[in-house]
Amino acid sequence: MKDVFETIRTLLAVRSYQDKPVPDAVVRRIVEAGRLTGSGMNGQPWHFIEIRHGETLRGRGALASSGPSAARAPLAIVVATDKTRFAVSDASRAIQSMLLTAWADGVGSNWVGFGGLEKTRTLLDIPAGLDVLAILPFGYPARAVGRGKKQRKPLREVAHLERYGRPFE
Repeated sequence: MKDVFETIRTLLAVRSYQDKPVPDAVVRRIVEAGRLTGSGMNGQPWHFIEIRHGETLRGRGALASSGPSAARAPLAIVVATDKTRFAVSDASRAIQSMLLTAWADGVGSNWVGFGGLEKTRTLLDIPAGLDVLAILPFGYPARAVGRGKKQRKPLREVAHLERYGRPFE
């Protein structure tokens, strides 16, 4: 298992997966990471629907414009939220916790969809009182990914000291 900074430094989106199941212990750790994430006023406005059945995965993947490649993942977690003030930001934090936890165990993922997932509600019997925020496919990467080779702005362009425009270095 990697340390937290190394996991963040090397996390990349994975869109193709090996035909290899994610072990139950790893799935549980991923979902627990989401559940244990902090939330505004401890509201915990999230619901995680684990999907491992191939037919459901294929159906779910077809419902999101960015989902066809995700439909071939051995696991997906659909994130639904209560309709509360902090739900999107809180669930986004939970999603990041799940992605980092998975990556630390060698399991890749990629956020699929952001809105436009109403048909997923029907497929998974999600109550009308919840919003479907994201589909997270998970699996072992089909090919080696450039761990840590990211295209990011230099730190000096995004970090400031004491006030905007003062270099952070």
